Amino acid sequence: MKTAVVYWSGTGNTEAMAKEVEQGMKAAGAEVEVFEAAAFSGDKMGEYDAVAFGCPSMGDEELEDTEFAPMFDDCKSGLSGKKIGLFGSYGWGDGEWMRNWEASCKEEGANLVQDGVICNEEPDDEAKEACQNLGKALVQ
Repeated sequence: MKTAVVYWSGTGNTEAMAKEVEQGMKAAGAEVEVFEAAAFSGDKMGEYDAVAFGCPSMGDEELEDTEFAPMFDDCKSGLSGKKIGLFGSYGWGDGEWMRNWEASCKEEGANLVQDGVICNEEPDDEAKEACQNLGKALVQ
């Protein structure tokens, strides 16, 4: 199975989560490629059986709007029927950005393998395990 982890990280917290998702995918036997958001686009969606997207909450609980959101909008046409996982960190709020993101993916027909994984600031052991489990769920 060929999978991708695509993320944007401002402080390194979401990048740390991406590494855990990657480990979970590899542990489940998948081939994994990791991309920062600027290096991925919608035309690559068809190359992967499953994709994990990671973005922290920014501003008023929204996706990062200069690199990640434009890239993700470009990928929306490739979400239908695709196994997708979402993850990201936040520093305030209650996770509204993740709920909105999940709803957007469902509207596009994505097969969300589980609820998005979120953590407040730096991922602790519980968040790291949740990220690894997300990676494994994308491969199953």
